[in-house]
Amino acid sequence: MQREIGRFHTLDILEVGAHSAILDGGKLGRLPLALRQCPGDVEPGDPLGVFIYLDAEGDPAVTTQMPAAQVGEVAWLEVVEVNSLGAFVDWGLPKDLFVPFAEQQHPLKKGGHTLVKVYLDNQGRLAGSTRIDHWINDTSHTLKQGQRVSLIVAERTEMGYKAIINHECWGLLYSNELYQRVRKGQVMDGFVQRIRDDGKIDLSVNQPGFSKGKMDGVAAKILARLEANDGFLALTDKSPPKEIYAVFGVSKKVFKQAIGALYKQRVIALERDGIRIV
Repeated sequence: MQREIGRFHTLDILEVGAHSAILDGGKLGRLPLALRQCPGDVEPGDPLGVFIYLDAEGDPAVTTQMPAAQVGEVAWLEVVEVNSLGAFVDWGLPKDLFVPFAEQQHPLKKGGHTLVKVYLDNQGRLAGSTRIDHWINDTSHTLKQGQRVSLIVAERTEMGYKAIINHECWGLLYSNELYQRVRKGQVMDGFVQRIRDDGKIDLSVNQPGFSKGKMDGVAAKILARLEANDGFLALTDKSPPKEIYAVFGVSKKVFKQAIGALYKQRVIALERDGIRIV
């Protein structure tokens, strides 16, 4: 397996010395790792998860410290220094990540936070870029409707929030379908709600479509909440979506389906100001 700079790998330990262990870096050679970064009982032949980077001299090195992102990924990072060469951001390793001026969408300021894409420059060195649109596509040929995805919230728009899907492409979370507060840089799970004719992607924090399994889970939560509140809950199918989401973490549509099913089973009674266990 090829060992790539800027990525996580599991490498075999070749030797264990008095102060360091030697890991098999393949074409990158023998890579030393200080014993203080190793588990206490390592032996030759043991696998060890490490991150491969370049040290101050430009030579391959390894660490068990895990940065906020690897090559090809985006993370919300703090700017810790700005000088005549560019900016440096804290990405979780002792050596901060360099963001050259040419890769800054806007001038960076010390103490601020920004979305950064980790990449390898033309000389094979690790660097960061805040020109996110340059790296992230508007469409995807691999995503499917209903698929669970990882999201990083980006800027706010008139319609909602742009979000980066799986570090690869853009999607949109609509404000009128968001029942929770989100912030720029937030990492969260979401779902592909719809892929439009132009290939752009609409997102949701709730799994699209109705499923009996999802309804049963929500129904169980409703009954548990009723039992904990002396059999009554001051929520109805007329309650605001944000109130429903705050209690159960689901959309109003799913909540209505769940209480409808419970009502048909004669488990609950629907009252004007709430629902009650029969």
